[in-house]
Amino acid sequence: MRELLELEIGAVAHGGHCVARHEGRVVFVRHALPGEVVRARLTEAGDDARLWRADAVEVLEASPDRVPSAWPDAGPGGVGGGELAHVSLPAQRRWKHDVLREAFARFADREFPGDVSAAPGDDERGGLGYRTRVTVVAGPDGRAAMHVHRSRAVKALDTLPIAAPALEELVLGTRFPAASHIQGVAPAGEDPRLVVDGTPWKGGRPDRRTNAPRRVRERVVSAHGEWGYQVDAEGFWQVHREAPAVLVDAVLSRVGEAETVLDLYAGAGLFTVPLAAGGRSVTSVESDARASRDARRNAHDVPGASIVHADTRAFLDATGVTADAVVLDPPRSGAGAKTIDVLAKVGAGRIVYVACDPVALARDTALLAHHGYALEEAQGLDLFPMTHHIETVATFVKE
Repeated sequence: MRELLELEIGAVAHGGHCVARHEGRVVFVRHALPGEVVRARLTEAGDDARLWRADAVEVLEASPDRVPSAWPDAGPGGVGGGELAHVSLPAQRRWKHDVLREAFARFADREFPGDVSAAPGDDERGGLGYRTRVTVVAGPDGRAAMHVHRSRAVKALDTLPIAAPALEELVLGTRFPAASHIQGVAPAGEDPRLVVDGTPWKGGRPDRRTNAPRRVRERVVSAHGEWGYQVDAEGFWQVHREAPAVLVDAVLSRVGEAETVLDLYAGAGLFTVPLAAGGRSVTSVESDARASRDARRNAHDVPGASIVHADTRAFLDATGVTADAVVLDPPRSGAGAKTIDVLAKVGAGRIVYVACDPVALARDTALLAHHGYALEEAQGLDLFPMTHHIETVATFVKE
């Protein structure tokens, strides 16, 4: 497993690696760039394996897009979550655009119509300090650690540069019970917080008070308005500091003049609240009980907002609901054929799809086309610098 190979690196592939070949076998190589020649250490291999995996540990011929790693802890043999830290920011966006183009060509049989843009402030910060949520574990010595990529082993962190600076300082400066699970949160306008094994912490120790705060306040200020939210400290919220505003603007500008909107996989109501505040009748559907409770609180004084705690497919199938437009923000696996079959019966003229996986979006694009929905436009949003992840907002119109 420790064998070193000299490899010529080919195209990028979805998942944060590039493709190389060795004696006819495909090798997925992390920490490399297209066009490079590297010496790579095998991390997963076997005579019967369909493909091998490797980490580039020495660069023999470097790409002009290579830069010193912004997060050495996430380098070869290191933790996950920073697999593009050796790539310049413009090249990271080209990388993600290439992944989108390849996914659409392969799974939707068409070109990806948009590009990939940065979030406000990312270029100035070098793509760092953006995460307002981090999840780590405690190593044997109590230091914050993360799992080594594709491994159960943990590695103590020396830095966490993708986190908001105050959150990085808190997480790395605190000692925790060994093997504990830590959620760090940096809400908008508030001091960062820790939840350790489900218990809020304060001052470096568990906060045992019965009224220990478990919720955080968030504020979204966008070109369309300003809204306040409360979410569970361990609940879902967009991790990039600018993502909520960027995505709200993207969704509101695409929904247009629709009077009735279905907000599916709605989470804590990020889109429900501004959609309904604009005078629309909005039905929010979310299967996670905690997120649905958050949405109910966030929309309690917003006329026109209706919160439904239900599975999206089951709700659509059981109610036969109709709407002028749909906002669709499914999990990483996408909506899928069965959900899109029932979604098509809603009869919406527009579907605004917020996707966190290029392949899932491309597959669903083909499924929507089968039901008469044409992809009007799409935009990639680089809301996860230093990683291979990308958010995409796409508009589908009924032909």
